[in-house]
Amino acid sequence: MRVLFLGDIVGRPGRRLVAAVLPLLRARYAPDVVLANGENAAHGKGITRDVARQLVEAGIDAITLGNHTWDNRDVFELFAEGALPVVRPANYPPGTPGPAFWIVERGGFRLAVVNLMGRAFMPPLCDPFRTIDGILRELEGRADAVFVDVHAEATAEKQALAWYLDGRVSAVVGTHTHVPTADARILPGGTAYLTDVGMTGPRDGILGMEREGVLRRTLTYLPGRFEVEERGGVEIGVCAVEIDASGRSVKIESARFTWDSLEEAEAAAELVPSGGSAAEAPARTEREGGE
Repeated sequence: MRVLFLGDIVGRPGRRLVAAVLPLLRARYAPDVVLANGENAAHGKGITRDVARQLVEAGIDAITLGNHTWDNRDVFELFAEGALPVVRPANYPPGTPGPAFWIVERGGFRLAVVNLMGRAFMPPLCDPFRTIDGILRELEGRADAVFVDVHAEATAEKQALAWYLDGRVSAVVGTHTHVPTADARILPGGTAYLTDVGMTGPRDGILGMEREGVLRRTLTYLPGRFEVEERGGVEIGVCAVEIDASGRSVKIESARFTWDSLEEAEAAAELVPSGGSAAEAPARTEREGGE
């Protein structure tokens, strides 16, 4: 199975960018499943039913969230209806609305999509390590592969989770910082890893937000609302993971694509990466379980 994962979608520019370039991304990576982090998809904070539906109609098979999960009250109705493939961080306390995982099936192969949130420099939550232990027990016999989006600030925490889960899940890919990293690799147990896939949205703001508002708060410490940057260039950070029949990853590739304007992206006929990284698993011997 080939999985394509899109970094944090930021506001209307991010949604328009997904609609414009996802066909090109499909042609380039030939994914069976397309995933995306959508926690900034509704005007930069949270998600709504209409926004989630728009992303699904654009071709997203499952949407993960993060620390902005509850920023729109509409998300409670979204979760209550349960019709859209949106998962919240699994390590919220028991009884929290929303699914902790979502299973996408293609040709009989079942991919479980799990969302975890880190605790370092983030709002306090339950232990993501013990949470994922419980989820993996729950998924026994129900999933052939597991893709984990770790929405976290600290790179060390993301790496720690990846090593903790090596050989137990197919991929651990980070989100939240909106800054892509070039450290794609396959861990010894067959788990694909990337510290951060980056973002989908405005390139010329500060993490997708208007520069003026961010600088004003930084310089004065006065409260103020951040607005999504609607001007200038756009970018999309993606990660493609190839998973074999055993649930192990055999290849991971990350890339960042940029344009000087949203209109340029919408008119694009091809994709030219401006950065990224890739790794493949070493060939397995018969003794190690290869054919």
